[in-house]
Amino acid sequence: MHKLTSKPITIDCFEIDDYNKDLMLDKKDDPLQYDDVDLEVTSLIDFCEELRQKYLTTKDTRYWKELVRWLPESWLQTRTWTANYETILSICHQRRSHKLNEWSGIHTQVEDSFIQWARTLPYAQEFLFFDETTEQVL
Repeated sequence: MHKLTSKPITIDCFEIDDYNKDLMLDKKDDPLQYDDVDLEVTSLIDFCEELRQKYLTTKDTRYWKELVRWLPESWLQTRTWTANYETILSICHQRRSHKLNEWSGIHTQVEDSFIQWARTLPYAQEFLFFDETTEQVL
């Protein structure tokens, strides 16, 4: 809990595995150059790291709140939750073809998607992915 300031903020703290610069607007159409975008991202990361350092030094919660405010959605966070096979079955059924890689991984063949993780559970084929089996049970 509250591990936001426990390690330095670097580019590795953000989800950039499927980041594609080619999807940016063409330089002719957009006055913002690619290098400018990289510079802005680097500046934001440096700014967040400065806020983290100031919080660690002063323990002033204003720095922590400002850090939380400025972190982008791609900030990687670790969460813990509890579920049973019924819940996981429902999630897998609903998100098997989801457009976000974190759920299905079908668009980029991400190996650490939720569906891929669920396949590693004991009895996953029998309880969660039984509709994918080719053999008919008599």
